Amino acid sequence: MSVVNKDTLTSFSDGRTGKSATTMIDARYYTDPAIFELEQEKIFAKTWQYACPVSELPKVGSYKTFEIAGENLFSIRGKDGQIRSFYNVCQHRAHRIVQGVGRTRSLVCPYHAWAYELDGALRAAPNHEAVEGFELNKICLTEVRTELFCGLVFVNLDSNAKSMAEVFPGVEAEIRSFVPHIDELAPMRWVPVPEKCNWKVSVENYSECYHCALNHPTFVNGVVDPDSYNVMPEGKVLRHYTKSAGLEKMSYEIDVDANEHALEYSSWYLWPTISFQVYPGNVLNTYHWYPQSVDSTMVWRGWYTIGGHRSDMIDQLADQDYNTTVAEDITLVESVQKGLSSRGFKPAPLVIDPKDGVNSEHSIRALNEWTLEALSS
Repeated sequence: MSVVNKDTLTSFSDGRTGKSATTMIDARYYTDPAIFELEQEKIFAKTWQYACPVSELPKVGSYKTFEIAGENLFSIRGKDGQIRSFYNVCQHRAHRIVQGVGRTRSLVCPYHAWAYELDGALRAAPNHEAVEGFELNKICLTEVRTELFCGLVFVNLDSNAKSMAEVFPGVEAEIRSFVPHIDELAPMRWVPVPEKCNWKVSVENYSECYHCALNHPTFVNGVVDPDSYNVMPEGKVLRHYTKSAGLEKMSYEIDVDANEHALEYSSWYLWPTISFQVYPGNVLNTYHWYPQSVDSTMVWRGWYTIGGHRSDMIDQLADQDYNTTVAEDITLVESVQKGLSSRGFKPAPLVIDPKDGVNSEHSIRALNEWTLEALSS
């Protein structure tokens, strides 16, 4: 029996009005290891996944390794300046070629010294002349589709997948309108956030502000105006909109003249595991969800400045964010994960307001639909 059937979102019918109310997807989608394994194939191996910032590959031969869908990969800048990505596996006897982060003139496997050019072509294999018919130019590393998007490197294991511009139309231009200097930015600080929950629990918590007023006092009183907060699905994007809390309430000093969007908070969550946020004052930060197991997720919080140079204001904001909103969310998502395994959990309707707004969970319905669509494909 398949772990995923052609499921749909469950609805409650109201006999008086004829209307129905949508519930969340079944709890097993958050607790079943078999579904998590299926997600590796059906979701993470078929969608655009964050690899690293472009700024971490500054020179020819700069490389960085990373994991996606159970595969070890690396991105590297070639002699032509182009960034490419490859499966981190030698075509000879399957040894890994590089480790961590570094820079190299050529890619030499440490097992038998097979050497590859930076574009993946095999350059040398000791004693290959002894093998009749051995042709160096017929062997190369297995390349992975790579795109640059708003200063970050993304990869997709699916060679037939649509481009990021097709999947997320207009998003890059919109983000750049909020952060015109985005190509000059580099990570100033990475904040690791380990969470004992399924990645979808964490993403769903991030994707609605129905819980904000009760749980995030610093965020709603010192960063944003909660009454204007809304989250709208736009294709495979959840677009967060709101105004700033107001200069007299802001918990950090902002540059009101940065550009026309300086007094706005905006977020673009790109399904399934990356989100760009622009805080008031044009402060760029990112969320990257890295699913580790069915009930364990590492969330990387990135804070960016020009050239990655230290900023006291960004440091203050990153500390404030971690000690308030992030810490508060960890408690919430880990409690939810435990509750999803309870016999007593019988999903009630999501609160979906036809007028949308901050107290509506229409974004959760969209996330659930995207999950079911991907797993049932």
